[in-house]
Amino acid sequence: MHALVRPQLAYSSPVPRKKLLPPIQKAPSLQHFTRHLPFGTNDIQVLNLNHNIHGKHLPNVASRDRVTYPSQVQEKDDLEEEAPKVNVIQDQIEYIREMLDTIGEGRTNVSPYDTAWVALVPALNGDDMPQFPHSLRWIADHQLPDGSWGDELVFLAYDRLLNTIACVVALRTWNVHHDKCEKGITFIRENIHKLQDENEDHMPCGFEVVVPALLQKAQNLGIDNIPYDAPVMKEIYAARDRKLRRTWNVHHDKCEKGITFIRENIHKLQDENEDHMPCGFEVVVPALLQKAQNLGIDNIPYDAPVMKEIYAARDRKLRRIPKDLLHNVPTSLLYSLEGLQDLELEWEKLLKLQTPLGSFLTSPASTAFALIETKDEKCFRYLDDIVKEFQGGAPAAYPSDLFARLWAIDRLKRLGISRLFTAQIKGCLDHVYRFWSEDGIFGGRLARFSDVDDTSMAFRFLRLHGYNVTPDVLEQFKNNGKFSCFPYQMIESPTPIYNLYRASQVQFPGEKVLEEAKEFSYNFLQERLASDKFLDKWVISKHLPNEIRKGLEMPWYASLPRVEAKYYIEHYGGEDDVWISKTLYRMPDISNNKYLELAKLDFNRCQAQHQREWNILEEWYGNCKLQELGISKKDILLAYFLAAANIFEPERSNVRLAWAKSQIIVRLMTFYFTRESKTLEERIDLLSKFRNFKGIGKRKSYETGQRILDILLKTLDQHSKETLQGHDTNISHQLHYAWETWLSKLNNEDLEYNDEAELLVHTINTCAGYMVSEDMLQNPEYKKLSKLTNKICHQLQEYQNNKVHEMGNTDKGPHGIKYKEIETDMQALVQLVLQESNEIASYVKQMFLMVAKTCYYMAFFDPETIDVHITKVIFEKCVT
Repeated sequence: MHALVRPQLAYSSPVPRKKLLPPIQKAPSLQHFTRHLPFGTNDIQVLNLNHNIHGKHLPNVASRDRVTYPSQVQEKDDLEEEAPKVNVIQDQIEYIREMLDTIGEGRTNVSPYDTAWVALVPALNGDDMPQFPHSLRWIADHQLPDGSWGDELVFLAYDRLLNTIACVVALRTWNVHHDKCEKGITFIRENIHKLQDENEDHMPCGFEVVVPALLQKAQNLGIDNIPYDAPVMKEIYAARDRKLRRTWNVHHDKCEKGITFIRENIHKLQDENEDHMPCGFEVVVPALLQKAQNLGIDNIPYDAPVMKEIYAARDRKLRRIPKDLLHNVPTSLLYSLEGLQDLELEWEKLLKLQTPLGSFLTSPASTAFALIETKDEKCFRYLDDIVKEFQGGAPAAYPSDLFARLWAIDRLKRLGISRLFTAQIKGCLDHVYRFWSEDGIFGGRLARFSDVDDTSMAFRFLRLHGYNVTPDVLEQFKNNGKFSCFPYQMIESPTPIYNLYRASQVQFPGEKVLEEAKEFSYNFLQERLASDKFLDKWVISKHLPNEIRKGLEMPWYASLPRVEAKYYIEHYGGEDDVWISKTLYRMPDISNNKYLELAKLDFNRCQAQHQREWNILEEWYGNCKLQELGISKKDILLAYFLAAANIFEPERSNVRLAWAKSQIIVRLMTFYFTRESKTLEERIDLLSKFRNFKGIGKRKSYETGQRILDILLKTLDQHSKETLQGHDTNISHQLHYAWETWLSKLNNEDLEYNDEAELLVHTINTCAGYMVSEDMLQNPEYKKLSKLTNKICHQLQEYQNNKVHEMGNTDKGPHGIKYKEIETDMQALVQLVLQESNEIASYVKQMFLMVAKTCYYMAFFDPETIDVHITKVIFEKCVT
């Protein structure tokens, strides 16, 4: 037995490690993913997530039946008692800010498979010992009780068998921990048949390439009690010869334990859903089994029936990517080079495809194989840094900095708490944009490879935040009218196509590739929904079907922030979500219960404030006797819901109330000026009184116009005072000017599109303290925004008035307004709002899009669905 002493090499020290998240109060989710563990620590104890993947159920979804609303919500004292304490929420915010500030290369857990390949690297100075002995120690310390290696809480045959075969091969190669090795072999033998039942959609990256190579290694090591001759294995090994056995004689117990697991579990691959096959599984498993055979590990069922299918899948994958292409252009096979060891690889060419950090497509296993074959210094530096960073272990991918940042932003935004992390999100997006290229991006920076998933997510967020990006980057993922995650992809999964669909909706006029992407992705996802095929190649999440179904039901134009947040709180899996690469892995920067806890607390805090405001509006409704003017309490609730579903922050009460009241008063004034049988003189008199601020409370009036005028003037006066108090800005003149301009046009019948949307935007921005001067109102860009928003809202109102909610038809309404016209106008508005402007602030422009989307929402959804949304946003608490 060789002493496990680290060989000393002439290479320089590794790159400095990134700052790690320090412990902040109680952080079980981060303890689970800590990188710095003492050697020999029992990983099952340290990595205790305290949750059950299959133990939770979706929250009940409200019925779509017509809902009745409470006439009076809880009293103020009761609401305050239920509201979470501010310091609890603030602690959560600070904790997450610290997480985002220290996200570094992306937090993740150790992959036993990749660690095994690192452990296989022999000393580069020629000594008969491992180059990274701490990786071998990590393997020995992290075997599961059943003899396997892998994710303790989720059993996926692809994952467990690939990890276990690799770890058994590593232990037997160095001839250590025989008991663990035998237990692993037993697991393989008893479970390999389960591969036949696994869904191909869950096959990990490169599985069909690496498994045959691993099994060959096992055979070469003389591991005889794996069922190499099982029917599933025959096809894999038809073209393979056993290699010479190489023995290092360490950890015999652990090796035998692992062999036992392989032998007893390899049949389980037959039962595994192929949708969950990890990346490269069909490539790396045959390669590993070949190693096992060459090592003389004979008790693994190499010829199990399921192995025939894996070998066939491997051959199909290799045929899809020509050998010349492999050596000259970065392809997905670079992630699974360790599965191609029986090919005549031209390393001189392949080394030119390394990332600047030294890896092959961020894969430690692939890079370890390259180091074994070439002793390349850049490969060594990359792996040496990882081994130090992860205390002997290696993750499934490193770095994953772009993936971690983008998906963290996505979760925070959809959970409705992104406003609390503005600076952190800006820093994350700046980082992503720094590595954005005309070819798109990958999960780790500088990968020289891109995929549609990361590229779509990056494009969407960068565009929404005003960065200069073009959708032409998506052209490379299109072939014959179809989009793939990356070229030569064999199995297309829902999540990358769903993110493509989401990106396609942030479209500017004339962007044909986004139009094509939208049509393809929508149809693809609808087909998956119809066939109930939602197992995914990249993530295991029981909430995924509901998440995508809701995303298709609620397009971006018709999506209101608070409605989206409430549904996503119900669909977000938190720590239960498990990601798939070659093996299963966890990403706490993305899947984190802290996000969910804060989202629920924050939602309930906002909702408590909304309910107080609803009480205020009920009083306003009664005091103004609006029922006598034809306004129902349901009208008030709907107007307030539309305001609160967009502008939900507790401190923006004045803006929400101004929005809701303005909608009601606009409706009253429009009815009075256009439908009441009033003479021109009476209308001019009312307008004159408004201009002179007269008639407020002077005497009790029963005349309709005077009553409406009183309501308007009192409302404007109230919001002027509140804005002065909150923002130290006197907006009285601005508010009156905006309403006078609108009333004058209304009186003269000089409104092309009623201009209600423009008035509402002006009122909201002004009450928010955004100074919209008379000069800005005359700005050509502002005028264009106003006219376009007025037009869109007017056309959508016509749809709504004619009770047309099926937006897919090309001809709508009595006036022949085309749906395509609305789509084109919405695209033009999105472009005006999102593109950088030197004259109008982004927050002023955003309000135009917000109002237009609200009108789209009202035209898109039927009243019953809107009733459900009102209940969820205003009255239904999040269960904490």
